[in-house]
Amino acid sequence: MKSPFDLIKKRYITEKTAVLESLKNASSNKCVARCENPKYTFLVDDRAKKPQIAEAIEEIYVENNVKVVAVNTINVKPKKKNRRGRMNQGEKGGYKKAIVTLAVGNSID
Repeated sequence: MKSPFDLIKKRYITEKTAVLESLKNASSNKCVARCENPKYTFLVDDRAKKPQIAEAIEEIYVENNVKVVAVNTINVKPKKKNRRGRMNQGEKGGYKKAIVTLAVGNSID
């Protein structure tokens, strides 16, 4: 079995994931107020399975006493990029994202 730090590469932070993380604190809208479970996004190994990701997150954040409720994964395909000064194209590598839903009241921050 791999180390949890081999499965979870890093936390993925963009504007969209920041909005996803802040849904647990929003109370302005009734639909948004129902999102009590915090969600965090991570870049993971391409071969990682959902149960392995859940175990790795719980092991990495054991000091915060985190309980993973659900894991959703997304495979992002490689994108074509033109190389400057050449006629051939290259590729920007693809990656795998995992959106991890924690139990109500848990946080990794």
